[in-house]
Amino acid sequence: MSAKVRIELDPLGIVLEAEAGSTLESLLAEYGVEFPCGASGLCGGCRVQVLEGAAEPQESDLEILTPEELAAGYRLACRLRPQSPLKLRVEQWSMPVLGDDTAAVRSAQHGLAVAIDLGSTTIVAQLLDLASGEVLGIRTALNPQAAYGADVMSRVRVSLHGNELTTLIRSSLGETVASLAGARAAEIVEVVVVGNTVMHHLFCGIDVAPLASVPFHPVNIGEQRFSAQQLGWQLSPSAVVRFLPCLGGFVGSDILAGILATGLHTGPKLRALIDLGTNGEIALGNSERILCASTAAGTAFEAGAIRMGMRAAVGAISHVSWQDGHIHCGVIGDVEPRGICGSGLIDAVATGLEIGAILPTGRMSGPAREITLQDPVKLYQADIRELQLAKGAIAAGLRILLDHWGAQLKDIDCVYLAGAFGNYLRPESAYRIGLIEIPHHRLVPSGNTALRGAKLSFGVADFPVLGIVEHVPLASDPHFEDIFVTCMGFPGGLDTPGPEAKSTL
Repeated sequence: MSAKVRIELDPLGIVLEAEAGSTLESLLAEYGVEFPCGASGLCGGCRVQVLEGAAEPQESDLEILTPEELAAGYRLACRLRPQSPLKLRVEQWSMPVLGDDTAAVRSAQHGLAVAIDLGSTTIVAQLLDLASGEVLGIRTALNPQAAYGADVMSRVRVSLHGNELTTLIRSSLGETVASLAGARAAEIVEVVVVGNTVMHHLFCGIDVAPLASVPFHPVNIGEQRFSAQQLGWQLSPSAVVRFLPCLGGFVGSDILAGILATGLHTGPKLRALIDLGTNGEIALGNSERILCASTAAGTAFEAGAIRMGMRAAVGAISHVSWQDGHIHCGVIGDVEPRGICGSGLIDAVATGLEIGAILPTGRMSGPAREITLQDPVKLYQADIRELQLAKGAIAAGLRILLDHWGAQLKDIDCVYLAGAFGNYLRPESAYRIGLIEIPHHRLVPSGNTALRGAKLSFGVADFPVLGIVEHVPLASDPHFEDIFVTCMGFPGGLDTPGPEAKSTL
């Protein structure tokens, strides 16, 4: 049995146990640490400082960090493999989170504030000091509403018959805020929440019936404000809880926050923001005009409906590549694999396409209907079909927005990939399978833009960007079905097996 090592994380005082010699990526991700380049050791955004203990610098550390930073004990968390107890200072938790954009916030308010990214699957909350912009605490959790269905439409159907999900999520977020603040709860002056339209409606107690059927036109997408007392939260009577406005249809305030975080609404260049999830949300635009849409991608990106699919946790195959004539898998936690997560699924299919084991139609080229990735985990024919449905929906959504804009794929300067899945996704694999039909060097993993945008919204009374946003309902677009079918295929040449296919089956 592998030895365990103790890891203490400063400044929050969190203590973890890690397998000796394993990576910290999955453990830190559970506490909201972001890996902007997908933990590939290229950006330095996940750096930590070794305060106690020893950790020799790796090749990526030497390439990214300066000699002064190395001497001060800085290392890349995604490359750190602890062999003995360590105390680490997490840079993302102690740096001024709001950066240069915090000046007005600092001068306008004092006290504490909480930013919450309310996702369909996960919840991330951060406690910040408004005077300094520093993160004082962070909590992550699974959305308890998931017990009523993984996808938002399941929850809409449940909510047509009662307000149980509203009560549940208000209670859950109240407990999260109380846990974050502790004895300082009375110092909280503002809580900003962002999420998709269904999360917005369920938290705010707005009727979800308009979201239950075509044309999916919500009647109230504006910002909603509550006192702590209205929600039953034990905060100061003057504390305000704000759920930021949605953009239309199933495009929520998480995309508004993403636009703010990436600066999509600034400058003349045409750029896109894509949040890959069960409800795929897309924004395309510049400083003059922004088009947005949502598309039902299904649960494949989160490994739902995948036979051996699982969340991005210890034991999940997260990366797949072809090396020396064999399939090579990266497993979170460096343990025996138990399943495959969304990023691993996309890598696996991209690898299969490269070696000819998977054909452009999505069929496997050999007689078997499965590919062994790393025993006992296999990729099945039905898994590929699920991915085709998801990637076809995203690719079709982006094409339709381009049609409405009057632009082409080549006109897009870059695509920001939002959210945790976008962080772990290999851009070259996304391009290879046709998920995002933009060359991979123009795909930019951007972390949790929803949470970052929520922080930028502290004290902001209105959002002028709303005046240039136009929602495009894909469900009513007469060309969506035809474009969707076209986008289900994978890029490639003839539908014939490659020379390496037999060795993979």
